[in-house]
Amino acid sequence: MAYSTQADLVERYGAQLLVDLTDRGEIASGAIDGGVVDRAIAEADALIDGYCAGRYVLPFASVPVQIGPISRQIAIYTLHIYTPDEKIEADYKAAIRQLEQIASGTLRLNAEGVATTTTGAGGVRVNDRARPMTEQTLKGWI
Repeated sequence: MAYSTQADLVERYGAQLLVDLTDRGEIASGAIDGGVVDRAIAEADALIDGYCAGRYVLPFASVPVQIGPISRQIAIYTLHIYTPDEKIEADYKAAIRQLEQIASGTLRLNAEGVATTTTGAGGVRVNDRARPMTEQTLKGWI
C-alpha cells in the first residue's frame, strides 16, 4: 500500500513542479511521467517501512496520519536530480528526524499492531558451569 499518490504530490506541490522534475526525455512532453513519480513514492515508502519495521507490524492496516506527509516530503526530495530548494531540503530533513523518532519510540503512531519491545522475561539469566569441587570430590579432605 502506497502512503502517498501522484495526486497527493500534485495537490501539495503543484503539477508544474512535477512536470519539471519528471519530464526527463530529450524532447519535453510537458506532462508528468507517472513511472518516475511511482518510483520515487516506492523509494520513500520503502524507507518509511525500514524505520517503522522495528516497532510496528507492517503493512499498516490503515495508514497513520503522520506517514502521508512524510512520504510526500521524501518523494518530492527524491524526484530532484539536482539540488532541491531550501524548503524541500528542510522538509526532507524534518521527515527523516520524524522517522528516527518513530524508530526510537519517541514518536508513537496511532496504528494497530504495535510490536512488543520486551520479551516478557524479567531479570538476568546466568548459566554457570558445573562445580569442580563438590562434596563428593572433596570426600576425605574435609
